[in-house]
Amino acid sequence: MVRKPVVSTISSGGYLQGNVNGKLPSLGGKEPPGQEKVVLKKKITLVRGISIIIGTIIGAGIFISPKGVLQNTGSVGMSLVIWTVCGVLSLFGALSYAELGTSIKKSGGHYTYILEVFGPLPAFVRVWVELLIIRPAATAVISLAFGRYILEPFFIQCEIPELAIKLITAVGITVVMVLNSMSVSWSARIQIFLTFCKLTAILIIIVPGVMQLIKGQTQHFKDAFSGRGANIMGLPLAFYYGMYAYAGWFYLNFVTEEVENPEKTIPLAICISMAIVTIGYVLTNVAYFTTISAEELLLSNAVAVTFSERLLGNFSLAVPIFVALSCFGSMNGGVFAVSRLFYVASREGQLPEILSMIHVRKHTPLPAVIVLHPLTMIMLFSGDLYSLLNFLSFARWLFIGLAVAGLIYLRYKRPDMHRPFKVPLFIPALFSFTCLFMVALSLYSDPFSTGIGFIITLTGVPAYYLFIIWDKKPKWFRRLSGKTFTQFWDLLRDRPSKKLREISDISDRIVNK
Repeated sequence: MVRKPVVSTISSGGYLQGNVNGKLPSLGGKEPPGQEKVVLKKKITLVRGISIIIGTIIGAGIFISPKGVLQNTGSVGMSLVIWTVCGVLSLFGALSYAELGTSIKKSGGHYTYILEVFGPLPAFVRVWVELLIIRPAATAVISLAFGRYILEPFFIQCEIPELAIKLITAVGITVVMVLNSMSVSWSARIQIFLTFCKLTAILIIIVPGVMQLIKGQTQHFKDAFSGRGANIMGLPLAFYYGMYAYAGWFYLNFVTEEVENPEKTIPLAICISMAIVTIGYVLTNVAYFTTISAEELLLSNAVAVTFSERLLGNFSLAVPIFVALSCFGSMNGGVFAVSRLFYVASREGQLPEILSMIHVRKHTPLPAVIVLHPLTMIMLFSGDLYSLLNFLSFARWLFIGLAVAGLIYLRYKRPDMHRPFKVPLFIPALFSFTCLFMVALSLYSDPFSTGIGFIITLTGVPAYYLFIIWDKKPKWFRRLSGKTFTQFWDLLRDRPSKKLREISDISDRIVNK
């Protein structure tokens, strides 16, 4: 089966022509009589939307190591300014995505918007890097933090074995994948619970910090802007750390087609979430400095643990558990959202057709979720994940900046496009300029890492022509693709083997309980 690139034709915020509502194509091209169309159900309410955004933004970073911003700014005062500015800039980006999400009512986030504005090649390069490197590596990194902190209460007096961390991490990844494969509702409910746990953990830090301020513990705020001066080369890295901590505000746009009343839910969920996260992040950092000096914070491997040991006594043992739950929430929210990106890219003809299939009864994009599991496991047991993320961090902000710049393009190219939510033009202009400016400075300040990331990203160009444009693929490749397609088709049409049917029935009973 030959796949051609799909040219998008949205003109008024509607769906593309063809199989764009998530419908599972029937063999022979006809819908069986009396059979309901298989679509991704609209199950994302306002509360669930807020939990996806907050639950994905707040990971391990704010609890473990917010020292990246301080290290590159040189002073307590400047670090708090960067945290605030990054929150405002992230809000600007989120508001821009709210306009895009309510104008182009398709799932897929960055990928969909780049496809609409810049065409299929840049969109494919984006999803290529996301599928092969960024998402598996990012999931593995946050999962390793989950594995480490869930085990920490059991290894108080000794070092945690690396093998134990990776094994419990592998279990956590598998649980997240199974959960997202089995039920959208249960995944969303658990995300709400985990978001509550994250906010509770932040309050556990903020409340004692406020009490310290009331007691007059402000010695670490004296001469707040003095210290090792930040140079211009350190500021883009400080912004990277800050913006990375806020990353996740765009994930609700990955599931637009599953949001109830998206024209109201998306902007409202974004505004509420970003206000909560920005205030929470700034107050958490203020709380840290009521008890920990700048020098001590830079030396700490887990700032929240150091803070809690000094103020909370034995209750500090609960902090690693909250950090682990926070990481699990980021894993769950990330997999839930990004699987829809792969689903949409497959639907557009830019990834294997298998990934656009939906389970008949569970109404989940099962193959798009499953494909992440082996890739994440490979990353988990491979080399230096953090170097990979450093190599490709510029690519994320480059494509986000381009997507937001596309909003400005659409304002002038399609002035009559239906826009239920509209932001002042300076907001996307400032945000896209900031993203592209950080990318440019990173090329200058760290040309080696950024250059490697740039080369890895460019591999998507020959891949596009090889897998998308090239029609004359070998017969063995077509036969293999057809056979795999048929096997997944049988699975998703509920005609699996007896053993698979037994496993499916057992999982259904567990979920229904």
